[in-house]
Amino acid sequence: MTDKVKNQKQMERHFKGVANHRRIEILMVIAEHEGVTLDNLSRIVSCNFKTLSEHTRRLVQAGLINKKYHGRFVRHTLSPYGRMFYKFIVTLRHS
Repeated sequence: MTDKVKNQKQMERHFKGVANHRRIEILMVIAEHEGVTLDNLSRIVSCNFKTLSEHTRRLVQAGLINKKYHGRFVRHTLSPYGRMFYKFIVTLRHS
């Protein structure tokens, strides 16, 4: 199996995804509460629903989280890159 090397533009997309304190907080909450809904997420991070929705949209665009629809609810999970960024953030936070 060959490892795919990302170019700078591709890496920029991921880094821009977490280039906001609120999105970092959202990523951390999703890591700790896999499958969290937007309703529960808004209670946990104390954020306006509309603002939160925009932040999660940007995290999806950055390839860091996944959304899965279950009826009228949307469950959020980390993507493989989201898990990598979560580990990076935890390491950075404790260094």
